[in-house]
Amino acid sequence: MEYIYTVMLLNKAGKEVTEETVAAVLKAAGVEADAAKVKSLIAALDGVDIEQVIAESATAVAAPAAGAAPAAAAAAPAKEEKKEEAAPAADAAAGLGSLF
Repeated sequence: MEYIYTVMLLNKAGKEVTEETVAAVLKAAGVEADAAKVKSLIAALDGVDIEQVIAESATAVAAPAAGAAPAAAAAAPAKEEKKEEAAPAADAAAGLGSLF
């Protein structure tokens, strides 16, 4: 996760995201950089517009959050129904226990 944060930090600072800059930021943060991870991260980011990815992920996160309130309201009555069903099951279990 710290590798992704490093890329975001470098991008926000307007710095070029390279193996050297990623390793330097991680070292400054006290994290021992794994050279293989850094190299694969840089390779995976080749041709990727980081700003666009951040913008797309922000809209993807915002859309479900807007729809979460109606979903939560719809889930509330279901919980009440489950409580009603749980009581007979508890009574049945108590009845079985008295047989032994």
